[in-house]
Amino acid sequence: MITTTSFVSELVAGVATLTLDREKRRNALTFEVYQELAEAFESLDHHDDVRAIVITGRGAGFCSGGDQDDIIKHLLGRDTPALLQFTRMTGRLIAAMRKCRRPIIAAVNGVAVGAGAVIACASDLRIASTTARFGFIFPQVGLSGADMGITYLLPRIVGLGHASELLFFGEQIPATRALEIGLVNRVVEDGAAAVAMAQEWALRLAKGPAFGHAMTKQMLESEHTMALAEAIEAEAQAQALCMQHPDFAEAHASFKEKRPARFRGAPE
Repeated sequence: MITTTSFVSELVAGVATLTLDREKRRNALTFEVYQELAEAFESLDHHDDVRAIVITGRGAGFCSGGDQDDIIKHLLGRDTPALLQFTRMTGRLIAAMRKCRRPIIAAVNGVAVGAGAVIACASDLRIASTTARFGFIFPQVGLSGADMGITYLLPRIVGLGHASELLFFGEQIPATRALEIGLVNRVVEDGAAAVAMAQEWALRLAKGPAFGHAMTKQMLESEHTMALAEAIEAEAQAQALCMQHPDFAEAHASFKEKRPARFRGAPE
């Protein structure tokens, strides 16, 4: 589906699965991986046959963040413009994930730290294995906890108090704690089970109303800064648009005919 050197992609029944493929490095990110992933999410948002996306990692790790040898050591000694170019490049990936109107599910099969934890947070849903660990470890390497948009994303997922604890201390937490604070939606037995559940959820989404799902994601993103009255008006307009879409009429017809709905473009 998408040809890259850093991850494997496949498309089955409307579900695009991206598997980070640097197993020996716990799927650590390089300059190339950042760029290829950002381009992938930007591209997938324009493929009508892609209706939901799963992202996961090969082997025992989801993503261990920036590669110490291929990224970190090359940043030391660079001037401000060069460093800013890098940090903006990493942010491009997260922006691409949030702008992508396809629902994204992270199957966190193992360690997810640094940029890996941010990628998980940029997904719409997170399913973790019992061996998964999450860590926003930027303070441990002498950096701010604010990176790649995480101080925007994390408080929205777990609340300000939990987010502050995670971002100030930079400590890793197990999947059980992540579930307690709402960082993940489900915890399952192992990495294979996480991927299986993520793909099952993605298939359910793929069979649903793609236009409605896209609108849901858009409103979740844009209403964050709105007052209640403004949000109610925005949702009124969004729902009016959805009511003009053929999926709305199809849902009514399927109800009257006592059959499953066949939403436009959904896989058989």
